Amino acid sequence: MNPQLPITKGRAFEHGFPTPDTARSIYDEQDFHRAVEAYRFFYPTVSMEGIFNGNRQLGIEDGKGLVVLAAGPRHVAFTANSDTPYATGALDLRAMGPVVVDVPPGPFIGLINDHHQRWILDMGIPGPDAGKGGKYLVLPPGFTGDVPTGHHVARSLTYKILLALRALPIDGGTAGAMNALRQVKVHSLSNPAAVLPYTDITTRSLDATPLRWEDNLEYWRRLHTIIDAEPALAEFRPMYGVLAALGLVKGKGFSPGERMQRILETAARVGLEQMRVEGFASQRADRKVWEARQWEWIGLVPDNGDFETRDYLDLQARDRWFVQAIVASPAMFRRKVGFGSIYFLAAREQTGAYLDGGNTYKLTVPQPVPAKLFWSVTAYDSRTRSQVQTPQDKAVLGSLGDTFERNSDGSVDLYFGPNAPAGKERQWIQTMPGTGFFLYFRIYGPEAASLDGTWKVGDVTLVGQRTGEAKPGAKA
Repeated sequence: MNPQLPITKGRAFEHGFPTPDTARSIYDEQDFHRAVEAYRFFYPTVSMEGIFNGNRQLGIEDGKGLVVLAAGPRHVAFTANSDTPYATGALDLRAMGPVVVDVPPGPFIGLINDHHQRWILDMGIPGPDAGKGGKYLVLPPGFTGDVPTGHHVARSLTYKILLALRALPIDGGTAGAMNALRQVKVHSLSNPAAVLPYTDITTRSLDATPLRWEDNLEYWRRLHTIIDAEPALAEFRPMYGVLAALGLVKGKGFSPGERMQRILETAARVGLEQMRVEGFASQRADRKVWEARQWEWIGLVPDNGDFETRDYLDLQARDRWFVQAIVASPAMFRRKVGFGSIYFLAAREQTGAYLDGGNTYKLTVPQPVPAKLFWSVTAYDSRTRSQVQTPQDKAVLGSLGDTFERNSDGSVDLYFGPNAPAGKERQWIQTMPGTGFFLYFRIYGPEAASLDGTWKVGDVTLVGQRTGEAKPGAKA
């Protein structure tokens, strides 16, 4: 059966010239397709603005403060984890000038991304200081001043940048990791005494996503504001041309008419749908972690923080990552023994049906998990791509903070569903009927068996359905 392509047939041309109706139809079609491609390309940019906006809504202005938090379900952020506390914030290089990040020795994992979520540098264990501590200096666009010695130096091509740090809770647990993060000093190069203060938002609600904008006209308004404020990038020139055809031009106002509003709103919805397909229904063979299992790699371009292959920018891998996650660096995608962490995705149970928050599932985890540090499983809402929000107020189970009852072979059974199986309350994450969810399995300090196939985590299996519902369908 041939696929149905969205191509209008039989439009009229007279002596090779389009009729007025044909011209209008084709203009609508080409503007729509341009808008869908622009939506997908600039999604990381608008998503980064969502991160910045989350802090602003808490009263923390760009370049004037940082947040520290032990993340939980109250923090709406794409696939944030509760394993490692965070310190994060927007830095404004236009106002601050060159910025210094002074990282002390310790189990830190950190990075800086620009306004387009492109990698600038890694810090801590994956960075050049390798966990021994060091000073990092980030220069603003066009900086021509003197650069002091004794710093790891990088240059940003945007004025707004994101600092994101995690501390492994190895010594002193979560409280110790939170205290360690507060020892990281961030200040402008010109004023070392003005260290940015930290605000603990662990108990406060946060929305650091573009969820409110991602399917409507506000997406384009936010994008125009960013394009207007940031320097133009040479490699983005073709996509700036696409935006210009849609009325988003640097230095000019954005006031789309009724026709263009309709096109942009529709394109936002369709673009998001296409990205969700890349995220959760990819057909790429390289997504599979193990053959005949449902687990998939989240990042599809190992050892690269910008989704670049030798010959091209991997747009499918880029869409897949940013529709469900935030920030990027080479360290996040490396599949190497003992280096950082690796992530596996399960959006489907063993038969291929998507995970349904109204059903009950079991995940058997063979022990020991090949992790030098620890492992965890986190449940995320498929709509918000953030931790599931339930009365239980918990979305993670793992070796760091949980004690599990073991099976006779040493394996551990974890459960996901609206109600805990009898006696399994400590090995259960609550989910909500009427929602979908997916899992991330994280291994911190991966050992060889986690990468060479000699250890495999089992598929998620259905053990209980909602009363009166038919069994989920076969593979999609």
